Amino acid sequence: MEVEIGIGKSGRRAYGFDDIAIVPSRRTRDPEDVDISWELDAYKFDLPMMASAMDGVVSPATAVEVGRLGGLACLNLEGLWTRYDDPDAVFDEIAQLPSEKATRRMQELYAEPVKPELIPQRIREIKAGGVTACASLTPQKVEEYAKLVLDAELDVLVVQGTVVSAEHVSHDPARQPLNLKKFIREFDLPVIVGGCASYSTALHLMRTGAVGILVGVGPGHACTSRGVLGIGVPQATAIADAAGARIRHLDETGVYVHVIADGGMRTGGDIAKAIACGADAVMIGSPLASAYESPGRGYHWGMATFHPTLPRGARVFGGQKASLSEILTGPAHENDGTLNLFGALRTSMATTGYETVKEFQKAEVMVAPALQTEGKSLQRAQGVGMA
Repeated sequence: MEVEIGIGKSGRRAYGFDDIAIVPSRRTRDPEDVDISWELDAYKFDLPMMASAMDGVVSPATAVEVGRLGGLACLNLEGLWTRYDDPDAVFDEIAQLPSEKATRRMQELYAEPVKPELIPQRIREIKAGGVTACASLTPQKVEEYAKLVLDAELDVLVVQGTVVSAEHVSHDPARQPLNLKKFIREFDLPVIVGGCASYSTALHLMRTGAVGILVGVGPGHACTSRGVLGIGVPQATAIADAAGARIRHLDETGVYVHVIADGGMRTGGDIAKAIACGADAVMIGSPLASAYESPGRGYHWGMATFHPTLPRGARVFGGQKASLSEILTGPAHENDGTLNLFGALRTSMATTGYETVKEFQKAEVMVAPALQTEGKSLQRAQGVGMA
C-alpha cells in the first residue's frame, strides 16, 4: 500500500530489521536437528554467510579462518592487500588517525595504484589454506583483471559496487560500461553481483546469469551513502522484494538465484530476520571487524570510504572483543546477541520449528516496532542486554 508523501508524490512504506519480528509457530525442534548449511553453485558451506569485502575485515589469513569455520570470505582485490606488498604499517596508521583527518589520509593511502601481480598472489594465499577462494572487483575494473583472476584459479567472483545495475548508460565513447550479462555468460567462474535494493533491479541482475545477488544499499555501519546520496531501502523490505524477484525468475527460467543480504546486521536476531525475509545467506562485515584476527585493529570502513571525490563511508571503531570462532559459532560470553551469531540462527530456527534455511524463509513475520523496547526499561536504564 502506498502512502501519500504529498499531492505529487506517493511511496511504499518500507521496513528495517528493528521494525519486524519472527512469529513462533506451532512446532519447535531440537537445535541439533536444524541444518543451516548453504550450497552455492558447486560449493557447500556449513554457515550461510559471507565475510564482506572490506579491508578492515578480510585479509588472506582471515579468509582462510572464516573458510575453516564454515563460511566464505570475500577479499577486496582493489583494496590495500593489492596496493601494498605488506599493508600492516598502513593498517597501523589508519587505526591511529584522528577522526577529523581519517578520510583525507585514507584517500591518500588508497591513491597507491593496484599492483596487478598482487592479485594472483593474494588469491593463491587463500587457496593455499585449503578453503574456497572468493574475491571482489568493481564493474569498472572487472574486465581489466578478469584474466589474472582466472589464471589464479579463483573459485567465486563478486562484482560489487554501491549500486550495480544490468543496464548502465554512458554517453562517453571512451567509457563504455560493462555488459554484465555478456561478461557473466562468457566467464568461467560463478559470479555474484550487487548491490541492489528493489524488485526490478534484483530481477534484472538475476537475468544476467549471476548465481547470487547482494541485497543492500547503504545499511552498513560504516556506509554513509544514505546520507550522501539520499538513496537506499530498509533491509527487511529490500530482501523480501528480492525474494519475490527470485520466485519470478525461477518460474520463468527454472534457475534458482541466491539472495544474499548484505549489511545492516549486528546480532544473531538480525541474521535470523534476514533469512526469514527470504535471504539464502548473509554478508556481514561490522560484526567480524571486532574479531582479534581482523586486520583493521578494531576499525572498519566501507569500499567507498576512500573515494577520491565523493567519499561515502566512515572509518568506525567497534573494538576487538572476541575471536572469529566465538563471533560466528560461539560460545558467547556476552548477552547482547553479537557473539555466536549462527548458533543464534540455529536456535531461532529451532524455536520456531524450521529445519532448513529454505523452510525458514517461509516463517511468519509481523510488523512489531515495540519488539526492541517492550519490557526492556531496566535494560535501557542500566545499559545492559538489548540497550
